[in-house]
Amino acid sequence: MGRWEPNARGRLVEAALELYSSRGYDQTTVAEIAKRAGLSERTFFRHFTDKREVLFGGASEFQEQLVRALDNAPVALPAIDVVAVALEAIAGGFSERHEFARRRQTIIAENAELSERERIKLASLASALADALRRRKVSEPAATLAAEMGIAVFRVAFERWIRETNQPDLPHILRGSFEELKTVTAGK
Repeated sequence: MGRWEPNARGRLVEAALELYSSRGYDQTTVAEIAKRAGLSERTFFRHFTDKREVLFGGASEFQEQLVRALDNAPVALPAIDVVAVALEAIAGGFSERHEFARRRQTIIAENAELSERERIKLASLASALADALRRRKVSEPAATLAAEMGIAVFRVAFERWIRETNQPDLPHILRGSFEELKTVTAGK
């Protein structure tokens, strides 16, 4: 690949995933990622602050989309249903990224530092959802409980979706997981 070919960011992501999968995250350097992508280290750092960001880039945009989806949910719904509607709305965007998500999660699961970073990302999402629910006048502890439970349901549904290749789309799994939560909390 030539240095000036398009989609430098995509090439860097693909190179990083290949190297992380074959050599391991800790054993892979930025220089190796850039070289595999046919780019310079300088180009790498134009797109990512460090090699972790290859796996976590776009988290703030994802959070903004999630909060916007929550803000647009019908007002009359209970807090947990508002969270479910918001998560389901953004889950549809994952459908074309199934293989990327699977590869990404495998790499994260194999590295304690990355797993911790993933937990921090999920906690940030829950916090943002709770803040958005409070802006909708949901009181405490309902806002925090709904946000935390919503992210827990999302994590379980997401893991199921990436683990099994013949699963329906993520929104469908998410919807079923929220129904399962309601069954569990109803004591059935």
